[in-house]
Amino acid sequence: MSLAKAVVTGSVFRAPERRFTQNNIPVSSFVLNIGDREEMLLRVIVRRTSLDEIVSSISKDDRVLVEGALQVATVKSENGNDRKIFEINANSIEFMGADAPVVTPSSNEPELTKFNTEEFTDELIGEGEIPF
Repeated sequence: MSLAKAVVTGSVFRAPERRFTQNNIPVSSFVLNIGDREEMLLRVIVRRTSLDEIVSSISKDDRVLVEGALQVATVKSENGNDRKIFEINANSIEFMGADAPVVTPSSNEPELTKFNTEEFTDELIGEGEIPF
């Protein structure tokens, strides 16, 4: 179930691995730690071929920004209890930091919006402005 569009930043907790579907379509995934003081893990799923270059250059502890659709999956744990896993189906991935490599999308897919996290820091919504 897709919840909403999300933009998250964090450090790579587990390096990407690539697998193939039965139809030989590549799907990459890695785990991102989005927590500051404690681990808050989020699985990143990458199905876009235009992101293959950046995914192949990601390694553990890299800082990245991921934009995509937030999803929740329910799985059975070893003891039989239901457990929720949060995933983001990535539309774009960017390295963060001064020495971050620049990766441009391929021409066969639409160009994705680039986000600058600094421009959002001054526009936080107050508690009284949230409609729910």
